[in-house]
Formats: sequence, C-alpha cells, structure tokens
Amino acid sequence: MTQKKLILIVDDNPHNLKVLGNTLTEQGYRMRFAKSGLQALEIIKKKKPDLILLDIMMPEMDGFEVCRVIKQDTNMAGIPIIFLSAKTEKDDVIDGLELGAVDYISKPFHQKELLMRVKTHIRLKTIEEELKNALNTKDKFFSIIAHDLGNLFSGIVGLLNILVVRKNDPKKLATYLPLMQQSAEMGYNLLINLLEWSRIQTGKIKHHPNTLDVKSIVDMNIKLLENQAQQKNIKIISDIDNITVFADTQMFDTVIRNLLSNAIKFTPKNGIVEISYRQLETDVEISIQDTGVGISSENIDKLFKIDESYTTKGTDNESGTGLGLTLCKEFVDKNGGCINVESELDKGSRFFIHLPSSKK
Repeated sequence: MTQKKLILIVDDNPHNLKVLGNTLTEQGYRMRFAKSGLQALEIIKKKKPDLILLDIMMPEMDGFEVCRVIKQDTNMAGIPIIFLSAKTEKDDVIDGLELGAVDYISKPFHQKELLMRVKTHIRLKTIEEELKNALNTKDKFFSIIAHDLGNLFSGIVGLLNILVVRKNDPKKLATYLPLMQQSAEMGYNLLINLLEWSRIQTGKIKHHPNTLDVKSIVDMNIKLLENQAQQKNIKIISDIDNITVFADTQMFDTVIRNLLSNAIKFTPKNGIVEISYRQLETDVEISIQDTGVGISSENIDKLFKIDESYTTKGTDNESGTGLGLTLCKEFVDKNGGCINVESELDKGSRFFIHLPSSKK
C-alpha cells in the first residue's frame, strides 16, 4: 500500500495552519505544521516532507531565508517549495522563484487552485524520483554486467590459457580446475540473479504463491551450497522443522539461496552458519545467522538499495555485487513479507525474513 504524501505547512498564523491543514487532510495528505522557520528546519531534518507550503512574512526568519537554507543543503534541496503569501508584487514572486521555489500562490488563495497546484507538484516530484530510480537501476545493471561478469569471464579465460599451455601438468590442473569451477558457478548465479531482477523491473515475472514446505527448500539449498561451504570448512546447522509459508516457490527458493550463499561468503574458515525459525501468530520468522565479518551500522541501510553502492570482498576474496540482497528484498516484499538484518563488525550478521504462514 502506497503511503500518503507528507506536506509541511509553515506559517506563524494558527488560523492559516488550521484552514490549510483541514483542506489538504480531506484530500488524503499527511500533514506536519511549523509556526516558524527554525521549527520547520528542525522538522525537515527529522523527516523530509514531499512538499512544503511556506509563508514569507514570519518573525525572526522569513520564508525567503528558510527557502535559501533548504536549497543550500543537499539533503533537503530536492523538496519542492510553494510560497503561499500575501506579498503579491512581481518582484516578490521573482525573488521566490529565483531562490528555488517551484510555485508562488497569493493569499487569500482559491481552494481548487491550491489543490491543483499541490497535486501537480507532488506528481512532478514523484515522476522525478521514479526517473532517478530508473536511471540508477539502469546504471547499476550495466555496471554489474560490465564489471562483475567481465571480471569473472576474464578470470576463467586466463586460467584456461594457462591450462592450454601447461596441459600436461597434473598439478596445474588440480590447482586451477576448482578455481574455474568456482568462477563459473559464481558467474552462473550472478546471471540468474540479473535475469530474475530484470524481469521484476519490467513486470514480466509471474507471482504464484502457494503453501510451501520450508524444510525441503532449505535442505535443497544447503545441499546445493555444500561444496562452497566445504571449501572454507564452514558448518551449516539447520533446525527448520515442519513449517510452511505462503509464498511463490521460485522466489522463496531464490531468497534462501542468496542469503545462505551470502552467509558462507562472509564467514571465515571454520565458521558456522545457522538457520532457525519462529512460528508467530500469522507469520513465520526465518533467520540465517553467521559468524562472519559483520556489517557496520552506516552500511546496513545500503544493503537492500539498488541505488546505493555497497560491495565488499568475501573472507576468501570472493567478489560480489550486492544485487542478491536487493533481489531478496524485492521478492520478500512481493510475497507480503519483510526482511531485515542485525549485524556488528567482527561479530557476524543475522538476516530475518518474515513471511505469512498461510493464505490470508
């Protein structure tokens, strides 16, 4: 469900706040109110609104100064501002627009005109954000193809060239063939994730939820990743029992595979990966915990975002893109669940998935 848009009204007149607030609330907007410029700036720092209706004539800090401060701060500059003022001189309107406001409405305002302008600028802001996300998505997609797949195939070709030259050297074969196998598996998994993710973006992926046996899917993925874990002498422990979730089979399988692979990747040799669950009232909580390197607090928020750059090497120098976790979030969201993580540097990570336990 899409969250209602948040509008901040800044005016030192309580009557104006009430009238504007009632008018916009009736149209389904969420409201915040500030009686001064300084109060408005404090509110914005805590929660950025989707639009600001800003009076000009206020004591201590007028609307022009508030606008100037907002537009000079990169964290706030993108918020559209509509000046709403009794100052109707052409110079005032020009000054407001030059400061970066998107519109200027004169008091007393006409209700329908105000609502149409608010609706228009909210829509323009939404389109701008969608376009930005689409461009970030495209850039990330091509970056993964060019960099990560390129590096994997380059490594495989390099190893093959060595083997062609030293084809009669059993030691070289024994050394390089496992490396080639690992690179090929990583490339295949990455390609599958890219294809799955691109299908989500284009709306071509089908969603067919049904009641799933969690244990069989977890056990199958443990077996699939057994070789990857054995190479680092990592023990995988599962206490998954007779539980079910209501989700799409392929999506759930992809989520479990990515989270398990991620845990193995960031766990050092001789570590442990544990899979457990809790049956809640309407949901099932599945957790995958590792004894790995952990994630710093400032990087946790970047994990599931395609437009945030967060990649790091595994404990055995395995490469990655971060795409797997983005895919996990999109699949879990699509199945009516949620995913989050708890982690500290050098203390491991614990990913939690919540999915409905039966059809609601």
